[in-house]
Amino acid sequence: MAARPITDTLRHIGGGIFIDIASDKMNELVNAVSDSGKSGKLTLDITVKKATRGGAMHITGKVTMKKPAEEPMEAMLFATPEGNLVADDPNQTKLDLKVAPGATETPVSNLKSA
Repeated sequence: MAARPITDTLRHIGGGIFIDIASDKMNELVNAVSDSGKSGKLTLDITVKKATRGGAMHITGKVTMKKPAEEPMEAMLFATPEGNLVADDPNQTKLDLKVAPGATETPVSNLKSA
């Protein structure tokens, strides 16, 4: 007798739910890898244990997925002498900028060179 495809056995684990979960996790992993460009991993863990009588076997399955790590969020902040972090450089002088009289609110585009 030739070896049966492993998928035949996987379909019996959990009444078919195991292979459905594995398929869903594979789809989720492919999307995560596609979005991030980084690799991930899907692991199917199959355990086979001999039953106490006859030729029966207990088959258990577990699906684990390791998605690509998300990019860490970041901010550039400045340290104060007190040890705090602030968004504005405490050593930078503030400029008191004002709108010039007669200036327009919209930037000028398409300047022609003379």
